[in-house]
Amino acid sequence: MLWKTHGERQIYTNQWVNLCLVDVEQPDGRRWEHHVVRLRHLAVAAVVNERREVLMMWRHRFITDSWAWELPMGLVEADETPEEAAAREVEEETGWRPGPMKPLIYAEPANGITDSQHYVFRADSATHIGPPTEKNESDRIEWVPLERVRDMIDRREVVSSGSLVGLLYVLMEEAVRGPYTAAAASGAARPTPP
Repeated sequence: MLWKTHGERQIYTNQWVNLCLVDVEQPDGRRWEHHVVRLRHLAVAAVVNERREVLMMWRHRFITDSWAWELPMGLVEADETPEEAAAREVEEETGWRPGPMKPLIYAEPANGITDSQHYVFRADSATHIGPPTEKNESDRIEWVPLERVRDMIDRREVVSSGSLVGLLYVLMEEAVRGPYTAAAASGAARPTPP
């Protein structure tokens, strides 16, 4: 059922977030103002090496006061594509330069309240170029065996939606197609970010 919008006004705005009230009409005719959080889009990278390990970061998130493993990720800047942002974030946050980035999956993690778009990419190689340039991102960076990821998720050691979506897709792909290869990718249909 289609909801109609009749206008929008900003309540608060800055470079990170815009809080808006949208005048909406529901299919039953009820009309009201719905809070919408407009966010910049996010790029996420699942970098997997030839040993079937994924590059992850152990980090603290102050908002939820929790520690967890995450994939490298960050906001897409105005002058870059999501793919470029994903590669940049890997390099800045981990000190590893990823190989070619391939679109893995697209997600809208909370589209009932926010318009945030998550673009998840996969690289099947990386070259260490030095220490991370982003010093405040994580306590440690590790190559984690894919076979351990499911248990980590079950223990709530991976909780961010961008990381969960990317890792679960990688695990599904590995289970369905076997270890991912460039040859397999050439025949696979992949979503392309707009």
